[in-house]
Amino acid sequence: MPRSAARQSISRSRRRSAATISWIGLPTPSTEPLMRTAPLPMELNPQVVFERLFGSGGTPELRAARLVQRRSILDALVGELSRLRNDLGSSDQRILNQYVDEIREIERRLELARKASADVPMFDLPPGVPEQFDEHIKLHYDLLALAFKADITRVATLLGARDLTNRVYTFPKGPLFPDGGTSASFHGASHHQDDPAQIRRYSLINRYHVSTLAYFAQKLRSIPEGDGTLLDHSLILYGTNMGNSNQHQHYDVPHILVGGASGKLQGNRHLHYDRKSVTTGNLLLSLLDLYGIEKQVQGDSTGRLAEL
Repeated sequence: MPRSAARQSISRSRRRSAATISWIGLPTPSTEPLMRTAPLPMELNPQVVFERLFGSGGTPELRAARLVQRRSILDALVGELSRLRNDLGSSDQRILNQYVDEIREIERRLELARKASADVPMFDLPPGVPEQFDEHIKLHYDLLALAFKADITRVATLLGARDLTNRVYTFPKGPLFPDGGTSASFHGASHHQDDPAQIRRYSLINRYHVSTLAYFAQKLRSIPEGDGTLLDHSLILYGTNMGNSNQHQHYDVPHILVGGASGKLQGNRHLHYDRKSVTTGNLLLSLLDLYGIEKQVQGDSTGRLAEL
């Protein structure tokens, strides 16, 4: 089935303009009513997310003690991994080894982030939070891809920039951005007042965010799944909350759909609708249909998108 709501949910949002993941467990009779309406608490620290996904996070004190000892979560599984390898064929052994290597690589990057945050006291960063946003958001994407690969969760949400954020986007130079980032903040650039220079900065920031989406999609595309890849069997919805941020207009909002949804979605299309004719609720209601979730209304929806 396509990656959809199941078992546990990871919600990615932002605090202090930094990427975060929020976590919520299985509903119980007492918590289910609250879970239907309450926002998930967010988690800024990828180290905590990592340990919740792949091992007991424990208390902050226990996590700190384990970090001091420089012990990997995998250290406790050496015996089990060895026995498991003996029971697997060569192909499955390669998959297991790749999975273990990916976990160790993320641990290595988290350790680098821990050292960086400890060495820069002027930043209020918990251990494990990279100083640079580019590494921070990619770490969260890597964690999500690994969680999908292991089938630990089948749904995730990410908020790429918190409302009113003053974060500046001084991301590194690269093929897509030969001059690197900008000193403009997302919120400041969004109120461009039709100034061409400010519009260029705002465009640069948006292009950068879309490039991180491409990074995540490529991650999923590199993971075999069934008769295709994890991206073939997933669906990513990328969007924003405004159609015209300069005027705070919340209609005519652009969205991007990436992935095959297990063959249920035709890609390589650009669907354009008349001004103020379609709400985001219509799109969300149509996506629920792809997953067999029957609802008559989603938010302010007025119908479904037959073109999907």
